[in-house]
Amino acid sequence: MAPTRHKDVPFELLRSYIGRHLIDLFTDLFPEYSSAQREDLIVQYRTVYAARGHSLTGPYPNVVETVAALGGRKSTATTKGTPTTRIVLEMFGLLPYFEHVQGTDGFPSKPAPDVIHRSLAALRVEPGDCLLIGDAGPDMEAGRRAGVKTCAVRYGYGNHAEMERWAPDYWIGDIRELLPAA
Repeated sequence: MAPTRHKDVPFELLRSYIGRHLIDLFTDLFPEYSSAQREDLIVQYRTVYAARGHSLTGPYPNVVETVAALGGRKSTATTKGTPTTRIVLEMFGLLPYFEHVQGTDGFPSKPAPDVIHRSLAALRVEPGDCLLIGDAGPDMEAGRRAGVKTCAVRYGYGNHAEMERWAPDYWIGDIRELLPAA
């Protein structure tokens, strides 16, 4: 096991890794570590993350009500692992609204489109019939690479300039904007 040392890491640097895999963060923070040592850091991180019971996690405003009201079939396409994603969705009452839950499990993470392709295959739908909603540049890039329509959210931790670089099809400031007009 790699000895972990404390590093003062500015929040803004950590924020720039939102939507990316932990391996990217640990490679950049600990370039001298071997692949095995970085994998061990990921295991340690996930152990601590799970042990905290997702106590620092919460849905953004209006998400639960809006997802419940939205029609259509839904899947996740996240950098988190599938088991963790299921736990978080269950915790906030969102799991029943997702026909499929797909995390990044042993294949390339976003910005590679693999996780989106897995969701599309599970739902047996064509990319052009889908909308990916994301809050980070890697979401928008993966969506473009997968051939789905993309919707960037203006809230959350994502860098707007990085998302804009991928020319999202839509931008929203509140998830309720996805609901049909009354």
